[in-house]
Amino acid sequence: MRYAFFPGCTLESAAEELMISTKKVASALGIELIEINGWTCCGASHIQDVDDFLATSINARNLALAEELKTEKLLTVCNTCTLMLRTAKLKMDKNEKLRTKVNKGLNRAGLHYNGTIEVTHLLWALIQDYGLGNLKKKVKRPLKGLKVANFYGCHILMPPNIMGFENHLNPQSMEMVAEVLGAESVDFDQKLACCGFHSVFPAEKEVMELTGKNCLSPKHAGADCIVTPCPLCQMQLDAYQPDAQKRFKEDITMPILHLPQLIGLALGFEPEELAIQRHVVDAIPALKESLMLV
Repeated sequence: MRYAFFPGCTLESAAEELMISTKKVASALGIELIEINGWTCCGASHIQDVDDFLATSINARNLALAEELKTEKLLTVCNTCTLMLRTAKLKMDKNEKLRTKVNKGLNRAGLHYNGTIEVTHLLWALIQDYGLGNLKKKVKRPLKGLKVANFYGCHILMPPNIMGFENHLNPQSMEMVAEVLGAESVDFDQKLACCGFHSVFPAEKEVMELTGKNCLSPKHAGADCIVTPCPLCQMQLDAYQPDAQKRFKEDITMPILHLPQLIGLALGFEPEELAIQRHVVDAIPALKESLMLV
């Protein structure tokens, strides 16, 4: 299996641990990730508010670069990157006038968007392309005893006409993956909540309260950790957790894992190999206790 790989900005900076764990998991599963040469930031769901045409153009450029790799799909591990790329693709594929205008600019750089590549997320690819049965066969260390709270994040579910992989009101993909890994999924009130990442600066007070609530909800439900398929959700819930704690009397401490880290643990990697030690909230003690790791 081969994918054009769009890492996105956070994997090269704040979420380097996600790059490390994604590459290790992909290699262990026999998935080839070919990083797109010359990719640029997707715009992080903000650029369209300033210049919608530019937002479409830069992501059409990313798609055109991916098409040159001759793969059927472009894969990301970020909800927001997935949304931005799929939004641009939908606009380009449905609007010939827009496509012609964007390609006029791309042609000046020797590029052309053809619409021949699909955009997927690692979570979707594991289910749709790789197959949960095949993933289960690769499990070396079943995560029995680990209770996980699956925090989807907004952008992998909505808007449904652009994302549309599953029911945005009752998603089950994370639970399906957790099950084949041997972990127990815990139901909690904030499962479909926003993490608040994109609003942390203009609405800091409200977002910190939301972050605390997002950590307390799974904690009250008995979860050992939160798992998310989005580095921005992980960053908000992990890196900002100490700031959120200041607004709560109750201890909100909750380890936050990236999806590939959870998968990597089941494939037999040690927490340190998956760079879990990079997290602000120390997840390793809880993982070693739950999984009885030495």
